[in-house]
Amino acid sequence: MFDSVKNILIIKPSALGDIVHSLPFLAVIKKKFPNAKIDWVVAFGLHKFLEGHPMINRLWIIKKDQWKKPGNLNHTLKEINELKKGLKASEYDVSIDLSGLLRSGIITWFSKAGIKLGFKESDEGSSLFYTHKIHGSMNIHAIDRYLEIAKFMGCSIDKIDYPFAPYDPCPSILKELPEDFVVMSPSAGKPANRWQAKKFGRLAAKLLLPTVVIASLGEAKIAREVVAHSNGKAISVAGMTGLKELVALIGRASFFVCNDTGPMHIAAALNVPAFAIFGPANPLRTGPYGTIHTVIQRKMDCAPCYAKQPCSHFRCMNELSVEDVFKIIDQKIRQT
Repeated sequence: MFDSVKNILIIKPSALGDIVHSLPFLAVIKKKFPNAKIDWVVAFGLHKFLEGHPMINRLWIIKKDQWKKPGNLNHTLKEINELKKGLKASEYDVSIDLSGLLRSGIITWFSKAGIKLGFKESDEGSSLFYTHKIHGSMNIHAIDRYLEIAKFMGCSIDKIDYPFAPYDPCPSILKELPEDFVVMSPSAGKPANRWQAKKFGRLAAKLLLPTVVIASLGEAKIAREVVAHSNGKAISVAGMTGLKELVALIGRASFFVCNDTGPMHIAAALNVPAFAIFGPANPLRTGPYGTIHTVIQRKMDCAPCYAKQPCSHFRCMNELSVEDVFKIIDQKIRQT
């Protein structure tokens, strides 16, 4: 079925962590089909993370966040129509939907590829657009789930590699930081996945190394609150790093402390030990991948509940103290 594959389309627009999870998939696909052209549908903004990647022939950049706004309807329809025409003209042999949403399913159909791959467990009716539905299971890590499709395509999935796009390992921002430091990521896409910023700050105050707090410009307030409670032990670089600079910064960290958030997966990919604080999310699916990392999570009968907003009691996060987290980190660091 895949003997004469020459053009492949990967559909994984977002989010940052999901794109990092897709890099091992990209690696094994390119190894199996070294002469094939691989294109990728990615969200505007996140395209910077994949820009210049030697394994990717072309990025199809979509402004998906604008698609949901009624006021942008005319522009959205124009963009979708241009995408449809462009994908069809590209004559893909295989299109692969790693997102499993209605939007990504439709994009898969736009490709007009003879083979359209996706998961049986996909949401929003997206599986209707696939020619082949692969069982990926919702009870394994996202990386292993994506690799099930690669396995279906005849790829060897024994080795996990993260082929990052080229980046400067020594960006100028590193010159302004201490030689040794911890990186802390106190935000998260879902409010229910956020341990309190002030607790992150108090944790930073207890760590032996200085802490560098990362966040987007829109989350700078959270970073400032961490710094305010850190007793002078933390500094914020919120909004000061692009995605590739972020990779370099995380790669230099002694270890990484975070909520369930995209940069956590960059740390895992770079083999920087991550201490990931989890509440309602399921670390089996989206935790840091690898054995050197530590998930910190209270045992709750109601977890994982996958809530996006904090529930009425929010005990999974509220009852996790600074001392609890510090003790786990301190013990693990002393063992290494």
